[in-house]
Amino acid sequence: MKLRWAEPIAAAVAPWLVRALAATWRIRVRGAEHLHSLRQARRPFVFVLWHSRILPLLFHHRNEGIVLLISRHRDGQHLANLGERWGYRSVRGSTNRGGEVGLLGVVRALQGGAEVAITPDGPRGPAEQVQAGAIAAAQHSGAALLPLGAQPSSAWWLGSWDRMCIPKPFARLDIVYGAPIEVAPGKEGMRGAMEAVGRALQQVTHAA
Repeated sequence: MKLRWAEPIAAAVAPWLVRALAATWRIRVRGAEHLHSLRQARRPFVFVLWHSRILPLLFHHRNEGIVLLISRHRDGQHLANLGERWGYRSVRGSTNRGGEVGLLGVVRALQGGAEVAITPDGPRGPAEQVQAGAIAAAQHSGAALLPLGAQPSSAWWLGSWDRMCIPKPFARLDIVYGAPIEVAPGKEGMRGAMEAVGRALQQVTHAA
């Protein structure tokens, strides 16, 4: 039976269960210097990650006050509730519904010094295809884009549109940061950054 991604997050994968499961993961972080350099420079930036890796990556960065762009769709409320429990703030909107409101909220958050996380293939796909929202927000605010991926040695892959990843107990989990990506002005800058983000996310998510 196929499950939508919000249903297992809200029910089967309750926050307490995720904590118990994550305590068994053997986490290794690669490319952390890219994150540290942005934070030390006090640069505004956007974490970009594929929707399928949202569960382990949200857990890894819990309680850091990061702002999430969350869909206005009903399913988005489950993610908003989970994020709140893990110390996230949220802006509601997406590239499909409430997109302009969401983009404005993200830009304001970045201009206020917040770190923001966006799944550029969300909220409904196509999976692992970059949409323009995260890149537009970075361009408007002068923020960098920081690719972020999770590579589990073993995992459950749900039957959702994104094939959501839940690392299994005692899995080795590589958390990988790519080099920051800057967005040049204009439409060419947008196109170039979208291509660069797509390549970088494939690297940090799938490359061994």
